[in-house]
Amino acid sequence: MTDVIKLKEAIDNSGVSITHIAGVLGCSRNRVYSILNGSECTVSEVTGITGALHLTKPQRDSIFFAQER
Repeated sequence: MTDVIKLKEAIDNSGVSITHIAGVLGCSRNRVYSILNGSECTVSEVTGITGALHLTKPQRDSIFFAQER
């Protein structure tokens, strides 16, 4: 389960735009917003967002592989 709060913080802290992330993923901005609203990510989306935001493996894991609260 994606921790959308941590994902939004990571995006804000990176200075990367939603448009840039969408470009990296090869999808629409609406798809990125869908992820930010709780839609599950594919493996390629996790990989793309991790690269676009320059996340470390621990950061990636805490965002995309968070346990349900």
